Amino acid sequence: MQIEIEPVGTIRAALGECPIWDTEHRQLWFIDARAGLIQRLDPATGQIAASVTVPAPAGSFCLNADGRLLVALKEDIVLVDPATGAQHLIARIDDSHSHLRLNDGEPMPDGSFIVGTMHVYRDNNEPPLGGLYRIRPDGGLMKLDTGIGITNGPCVNPLDGRLYVSDSSTRSISSYTMVADGTLADRRLFINTDAYDSGPDGCCFDSQGGLWTALVRVGAIARFGPDGALTHKIAVPLTHPASLCFGGEHLDELYVTSISDSGRLRADGPLDGAILRIRGCGAQGMPPARSRIGLPV
Repeated sequence: MQIEIEPVGTIRAALGECPIWDTEHRQLWFIDARAGLIQRLDPATGQIAASVTVPAPAGSFCLNADGRLLVALKEDIVLVDPATGAQHLIARIDDSHSHLRLNDGEPMPDGSFIVGTMHVYRDNNEPPLGGLYRIRPDGGLMKLDTGIGITNGPCVNPLDGRLYVSDSSTRSISSYTMVADGTLADRRLFINTDAYDSGPDGCCFDSQGGLWTALVRVGAIARFGPDGALTHKIAVPLTHPASLCFGGEHLDELYVTSISDSGRLRADGPLDGAILRIRGCGAQGMPPARSRIGLPV
């Protein structure tokens, strides 16, 4: 592989998360979660093409089929009009705590949205509040699982349709069968990343069923094959890479967001907080799904 890595523009986010390739505009959406700032970046120019502010902290978002953004805030999930900033509450999770908030989320093939929480600064034996949730297309909220300390990277394997979810607090990635009624079953451990000295952060799949993840504590991204074996590990000029997605005209470029100050992780290197573009990784992604969430009747 001939890997090429470069920053895109001059972005320096505090907590860069949730990169999403916009196939319509051929641009990259991302969020600075600590600032509550969602932006669309034009990789061709390095300039910001669109921007919307939501209440911080914000965990994740996705593109909704009607052009709005579905955003996971601290405890609320809202639809946001990116043109006006108008927000409409869709759902609120059932737990509340000063150290609990919604984190990573991902739209599903059926138009629903799966999102999980992070509960930090817990005592050693204190179970985490919150869990993993699904927002149905009708706006209904379902709790799917519990006991996840820091939810990251929910994503669907294109080969077998299983849902993969990271728990950064236990340095593990597990998978589930997605049941027709919207629930999950058959939870299995896919991999533990202790051997790589880091928990997994954001994740995405390539078209061959390889799972890519940000090794947030060691300045690298990694790919694991369908059998869990490490196939690629790419060092990046970032202290804390946070998340990644495929983009570009042929969906064969990786875009990586990063952290300069998450509140728990800090770094002040020249590219910390930047967005990187990686070419030559030898893999291709799929067009991202969109949620299809409507306002409650």
